[in-house]
Amino acid sequence: MDYPVWDVAIGGSILMAVVAITHVIVSHFAVGGGLVIAVTETLAVKRNDPHLRELARRSSLVLILVSTVFGAISGVGIWVVAGLISPAAIAALIRNYVWGWAIEWVFFIVELLAALLYFATWQKITKQAHLALIWIYFIAAYASLVIINGIITFMLTPGSWLTTRAFWDGFFNPTYWPGLVLRTGITLIMATAFMLLAATRLQAGERPRIARYLGLWLVAGIAIAYAGFRWWEGALPDAVRTLFLGETPKLATLAATRHFLLWSLTAALGLGVVFLLAVPRAARLVPALLIMAAAFAFFGGYERLREGVRKPFLIHDYMFSNGVRVDEIPALNTNGILSRAGFGAAAAAADPGVHGREIFRAQCASCHTIDGYQGIRKLLPDDAGMIAGVLGVMRTQGETIVALPPGRPIDKSQLDYPFMPPFVGTEAELESLAQYLAGLAAAPGAALAE
Repeated sequence: MDYPVWDVAIGGSILMAVVAITHVIVSHFAVGGGLVIAVTETLAVKRNDPHLRELARRSSLVLILVSTVFGAISGVGIWVVAGLISPAAIAALIRNYVWGWAIEWVFFIVELLAALLYFATWQKITKQAHLALIWIYFIAAYASLVIINGIITFMLTPGSWLTTRAFWDGFFNPTYWPGLVLRTGITLIMATAFMLLAATRLQAGERPRIARYLGLWLVAGIAIAYAGFRWWEGALPDAVRTLFLGETPKLATLAATRHFLLWSLTAALGLGVVFLLAVPRAARLVPALLIMAAAFAFFGGYERLREGVRKPFLIHDYMFSNGVRVDEIPALNTNGILSRAGFGAAAAAADPGVHGREIFRAQCASCHTIDGYQGIRKLLPDDAGMIAGVLGVMRTQGETIVALPPGRPIDKSQLDYPFMPPFVGTEAELESLAQYLAGLAAAPGAALAE
């Protein structure tokens, strides 16, 4: 709220999803690919197997092009986009985990240097030295995952950190170990998906053997990922599980996402068993692309589910999706939301006619566009009094939530709209927002920037 609002026509969440999902697919390949390539070259050297070594060599090219180039660029993109659409959450994560990020960046530098040296020194150094480089790469890459997993899982299940504010209580949170097992399996799935492309370029007589070898990695990765996913589900708080599990999940879209990701994982397993293990001679480009598509669909579905079950929080039970912290609500209801939205307050002071628009930006624009993704206009009546009544109920129930004893999980069922943050602000701000929203509903051509 202390920052200017970045209006994205398609919606900040959609933009973040596009950047983040493509990045995590590549970054998980960077980890799993390091392990599979390291084991592959180690076996090739021990067995004097030139074809396995050729698989490692070709895969290292894919690793360099996809991981260290696109992965590094998209990683910067995540920081830029997240910093623009959720600056308060990024600031909170940096305050709590700045040394975690710093250590991860050190590992990333080691990983990057090892990957470049590994690719550049084929046939130029001894085989043992070359093997040492890829094992250094994998250790650094996996260490990065170990650290990032702690921060990502903290956002969904901060656990006892809510009361202690201790680094390790947040890092080793209730879903840390399930998440690490799940992501370890995903790294192997991503490695197989990308390395199959390299395998299709090998000699035809060797492809079935190499395909069966990669098929074993794929099946192992799927088994680990499935076990980790079910463990992750079991570790979630009951209030989170009810969003997408049970006979009547509260969010049908998240329940559908869960079904989609599990069927995608099943499809990847079926395709792998058929084309890599049972009939490895059929492991050509089209089956490889089908396995890749199923693997990507599973991972994308999981990321969609993981993000969705945080609703309406960015950091669960601590900070809502609009950047409002739970402990700030009483003060903001007294002083007004614009008391913390400096840029919005300046705009409203300069032009009182945009007062309601700036309140919308501060409270609602993190999730809602006007007419795009989760467009607000089509959801609204044009009666300002009706809108004000709904917002008033949300604020009253929000105050009840804040009144819960410290450390007790927030019961979002008390909200009329449990997947949205409560309205926060003064009576005057409530009226201004209601008038602005009613004006949007009554004027189909109006835009946020007007």
